[in-house]
Amino acid sequence: MKSIIIVFLALVLGGCTYSMQIPETSETPKLMPRGSTYTDLISLPQPRGKILVSVYDFRDQTGQYKPQPNSNFSTAVPQGGTSLLTTALIDSQWFLPLEREGLQNLLTERKIIRAAQKKDKVVNNHGADLSSLSSANIVIEGGIVAYDSNIVTGGAGAKYLGIGGSGQYRTDQVTVNLRAVDVRTGQVLLSVTTTKTISSHEIGFGAFRFVDYKELLEVEMGYSQNEPVNIAVMSAIDAAVIHLIVKGMKRGMWSPGDPNAMQNPIIARYSEASIDIL
Repeated sequence: MKSIIIVFLALVLGGCTYSMQIPETSETPKLMPRGSTYTDLISLPQPRGKILVSVYDFRDQTGQYKPQPNSNFSTAVPQGGTSLLTTALIDSQWFLPLEREGLQNLLTERKIIRAAQKKDKVVNNHGADLSSLSSANIVIEGGIVAYDSNIVTGGAGAKYLGIGGSGQYRTDQVTVNLRAVDVRTGQVLLSVTTTKTISSHEIGFGAFRFVDYKELLEVEMGYSQNEPVNIAVMSAIDAAVIHLIVKGMKRGMWSPGDPNAMQNPIIARYSEASIDIL
């Protein structure tokens, strides 16, 4: 009897493990997944003319670290916000970002070219003339301004005759802010703040049974899934860029190529978005 129970539990455990679809470590690299707002971002109407913008810094302003015991002083949100924002601006096809985060590296490379030109050496891949750097019309400021953990938590479980299961869920929230600043006057023209929830859940199962006198057989298994924080941050940035474009269109700061673009379903949906009052 004892051997039959052991074999049965082994088969159940093996079947559940197989059904969990544990990812293979040999999976090939791929482009970073994007949230649903990415589809809206790349489907916006084309602008009348692209806007030159610069992004100097878009950093984590939360000061949050991952909760114990898995912290290891790792931050709760990605530190590459500038790169994520630059990608979103390019994908929108409304802006032409100018390199500012690595500006010192760019200036060093230009010094090397000018030094060669002073010695009457023509740099093959640049020619005899080196044009000046482009200047931006708008500076995009902001950052990841908040990360709230355990906004909503809950769970349920039940056990009967040594067999039971349980489930837990948790919701976090990340908030980003974008500001469009006029280079000529320093005036903050637009400010947009967006949030994105991050969902996590865990399911567990356990069973125990006395197979013989003073012999206890216990089986446990579980499964958890956490939404990647970087994808949530990217989705919040994508939404902020869309809202920035739509607000600028409504205020006449920039114009789409199509005069009827305000009737576009995406533009109309984001134009009608309202702020929730708690």
